[in-house]
Amino acid sequence: MTVTLGTTSTKKTLDLGPAVELVSKEEGHRQPLAPEFVSAEDFSPLEVAYDFGRVRREDIEAGPKNIWRYKKLLPVPSTVEEIPNTEPGATRLVKADRLAKALGLKSLWVKDDTGNPTHSFKDRVVAVALAAAREFGFEVLACPSTGNLANATAAAAARAGWRSVVLIPKSLERAKILTTAVYDGDLIAVDGNYDDVNRLATELAGEHPTWAFVNVNVRPYYSEGSKTLGYEVAEQLGWRLPEQIVVPIASGSQLTKVDKGFRELGQLGLVEASPYKVFGAQATGCSPVSAAFRAGHDVVQPVKPDTIARSLAIGNPADGPYVLDVVNRTGGAVEDVSDEEVVEGIRLLARTEGIFTETAGGVTVATAKKLIEAGKIDPDAETVLLITGDGLKTLDALEGRIGPKATVPPSAEAVSKALGL
Repeated sequence: MTVTLGTTSTKKTLDLGPAVELVSKEEGHRQPLAPEFVSAEDFSPLEVAYDFGRVRREDIEAGPKNIWRYKKLLPVPSTVEEIPNTEPGATRLVKADRLAKALGLKSLWVKDDTGNPTHSFKDRVVAVALAAAREFGFEVLACPSTGNLANATAAAAARAGWRSVVLIPKSLERAKILTTAVYDGDLIAVDGNYDDVNRLATELAGEHPTWAFVNVNVRPYYSEGSKTLGYEVAEQLGWRLPEQIVVPIASGSQLTKVDKGFRELGQLGLVEASPYKVFGAQATGCSPVSAAFRAGHDVVQPVKPDTIARSLAIGNPADGPYVLDVVNRTGGAVEDVSDEEVVEGIRLLARTEGIFTETAGGVTVATAKKLIEAGKIDPDAETVLLITGDGLKTLDALEGRIGPKATVPPSAEAVSKALGL
């Protein structure tokens, strides 16, 4: 669908596909599509509303092997695949039988999103944000980031020929700093935590009207990219929904959008609208949503992050209350795990399935284990774990914890001795 944007001197036709308007999450106030993220009526976050029309499985299956196969379900131009972008998505869904056995599950799948262009799910959301930003006439792609988003934003801007401005906490993992700087955009390290960086980005977005901060002024469009994780899981399962899914929580947007994607597929008749449970995973050193869930609260109290899982270290998660809504509505739960459990989660996934995840994935695996042991995850129900980033980005979490079994001279006898043979 096209929308006409009017100004005092010009009019521009805005093509954001099936997107028709923005709606406030709290009271449902509606307003035209625009680069805005908070409702002026009730001060709640805005999200995209659609008029999908008819969407068929065969049309999706005939599409490109990336997220643009779902363009009829996203706020992007109808010609989005024709414009240079990183083409994320179509990552593998792995039948994780050995991990299932270790955890005591009957049926387990791992959605391995490390195969994206910059090796995390953030490529999905940035691709959608860039497509929308281009339609709105922005010229610079920017973000505050805990790491993965920095990589994705810098890479997407480079591919599109845009300037990028990326703000990160100076304490970010060295690997994530290097894998952002390599794209030669404007990378700025800030002496503060992510919440400080995010506040700074909001201020800068108001001062620079040509800068699209993907997770600030174009956040409603950006966040819709996470739906594609849900779409892919359902399509890869043969157009059906899993019974249980475990999702890591940073801002909380990913969890709420996976749920939104599942619901949309059911409403459109693309899958049977079967029940499912959504579970959230946090690190104990930054677990405000888990704490709120445990206390039975519907609001989330901010905390100061202190965890090795830096990509999840958002002390004041914007979508925290909406995570609680989803989890409670679906009958799921939110849990948190210690840094030691995070490391063990990384190692467990690696030794059972050959998948090396960053600390966020360790949080997901370890939380799933804890929820199973607590009887909150049904061991007989089909379960999916979202693994959203590559372990090469957080090598420091394993430093000093793993290494060679032995160091020996170059002889077969020495190797045999070291192996106890």
